Amino acid sequence: MWIGEIQWMRRNGFPGSREPILDPLETIECRDAILTPDSKEPDWPDTDVIIGNPPFLGGKRLITNLGEEYVSRLFQVYEGRVPRQADLVCYWFVKAGEHLRGRTSKRVGLVATNSIRGGANRRALAKATGGGPIFDAWGDEPWVIDGAAVRVSLVCFSRESDGVAADRRLDGETVDEVYTDLTARQGESGIDLTKAGRLARNAGVAFMGDTKGGPFDVPGDLAREWLREPANPNGRPNSDVLKPWMNGMAITRRSPDKWIVDFGWSMEEGEAALYEAPFQYVQHHVRPAWERQRPAGRRNGWWLHHRPRPKMWEALDGLSRYIATPRVSKHRLFVWFDIRVSPNDALIAVARDDDTTFGILHSRFHEVWSLRMGTWLGKGNDPRYTPTTTFETFPFPDGLSPDIPASDHKAGPRAEAIASAARRLVELRDRWLNPPEWVEWIEEPVCGYPPRPVPRDKRAATALKKRTLTNLYNARPQWLADAHAQLDAAVAAAYGWPGDITDDAALRELLDRNRR
Repeated sequence: MWIGEIQWMRRNGFPGSREPILDPLETIECRDAILTPDSKEPDWPDTDVIIGNPPFLGGKRLITNLGEEYVSRLFQVYEGRVPRQADLVCYWFVKAGEHLRGRTSKRVGLVATNSIRGGANRRALAKATGGGPIFDAWGDEPWVIDGAAVRVSLVCFSRESDGVAADRRLDGETVDEVYTDLTARQGESGIDLTKAGRLARNAGVAFMGDTKGGPFDVPGDLAREWLREPANPNGRPNSDVLKPWMNGMAITRRSPDKWIVDFGWSMEEGEAALYEAPFQYVQHHVRPAWERQRPAGRRNGWWLHHRPRPKMWEALDGLSRYIATPRVSKHRLFVWFDIRVSPNDALIAVARDDDTTFGILHSRFHEVWSLRMGTWLGKGNDPRYTPTTTFETFPFPDGLSPDIPASDHKAGPRAEAIASAARRLVELRDRWLNPPEWVEWIEEPVCGYPPRPVPRDKRAATALKKRTLTNLYNARPQWLADAHAQLDAAVAAAYGWPGDITDDAALRELLDRNRR
C-alpha cells in the first residue's frame, strides 16, 4: 500500500510521503502464502481485512510453471476445498473466505482474472464467499501494466453479519444482490444462472479435442506424399495413421491444410514403427520435445499424443460427420467436420450428425446461455466454450436432447423445421466462403477423406483470404441475419416460445427447465 501511495503521488506531482503506512516494516513477510516448505497450509495472521493482488496463473499452467511436485502437494493440502482445475488466485480466495468464518477478519477484497466468473473458478468463489454477500465488485476491467494487458475482476465480500446487506454494488451501480458469476439482481431484473447444474442427458456428447503435446502436425503436401506411397512392411497404408487436422483458426479463418500423425492411444512403439515415413518424422520432430516435457507431466510414449481423447473417438464412432466449435472465439460459431478430421484442443467436438442438434446449438438461445455460463479469455476478452459449463448445462427442447437418437425425432415437425433452417444457413455460408467461381474441390490421393477447396487462380487465392466466418459475422449481412432469424424462430417454436421472446426471458425459461 505504501508503494502504491508513493507511485500515485509521483504521478500526480506530489512529494512522496515519508510516513510509512505499514509501520514497523517487520510486518512484511517474504514467504509462500498458500503452502509451506513442509507441505502444510501456512497460518495467516489475524486481521480486520484481507486485501491483495494474488498471482495470475491459469489452472492448466500450474504444473508447467510451478512444477509437478509443488502442484501435487498443493492439491493434497487443498483437496475438496479448491477445484484442481481452478486458477492459482482461487487458493487466496478460498483461504481468505475461511478467515472470514473462522478468524477475526471481517472483509475481503481481492483481484482475479475475469475468469473467476465461470467454471471451476466460480465454484471456488462460491466456496470462498460461503453464502456471505459480495458487497462490491467489478466484473470485467482492463488491467494494463508495462505493456501487458489482461482483463480482471475485483471482488469484495464479507461476513453475513457485517452490515453491508443493504449496500451492494456491481461496476459502481447499486444493486440488490451480486451473484458469484458477477452479474446482479436489481429488483425483479436479474437471473442467477449459478444455480444451473449439469444435465445427465447431455453427458458424453461434447469433448475437448485432441491435445497432441508435440509437433505431430505435418504440411498437407507432405501428408499427400505419404498417402501415395506403397503399403508399409506390415501391409498397411499410411492412411491408417494420417488425418486432416483442424484448429480454432480453421473455423474462424481458413483451413491451414495441415494433417496430423496419430498412432491412437494404445499402439506400441514397435507397431508404430511399421508405418515407416510417419514414424521417422515423429521420431525426428517429436521425441526431442517429449524429452523436454517429461518433467512437466508427460507420461505417454513419445510417439503418442499427450491426450488423444479416446472417449471422444468412441463417441464419434459410427458417425459420418460431427459438429465443431472453437473453445475461444469472438463469435459462437458451429460448423460440420468430416469424421476423418482430427480436432485439436482449441476445438470442442459434439458427437452428433443431425441438422436439428446443429440448429439448436447455433440458435441465439444457446449463444446467450453459453455467454452467461462460460468464461472469457485473452486481451480480446473473447468468450470461452466448454463441454461442462456451457454444453452439459444447456436444456434442449423436450424430446430433442442429445440422449435421444436423431432417428427418433427426425420426422417430427419441430425437428424438421429446425433442421431445414440449419441446412439453409450452412448452404448459404458455404457458398459465400467458397464460391464455385473461385474454388475447385480436389479429391485426396486416397479415398475416404473429404475433398479440399483449392483456389482456381492467384486472384481467387487473394480474394479467398478475406472470406472467413469471422469477417462474415463481423459484417453480418442481411441474408445472414435473415437465415439466423429463421433458425431462431424454429428453435423458439420447439420450446413453445413466441418468436420475439427476449434474451432475458429465454434465459429465465432455460434456467427453469434446467432446474426441473
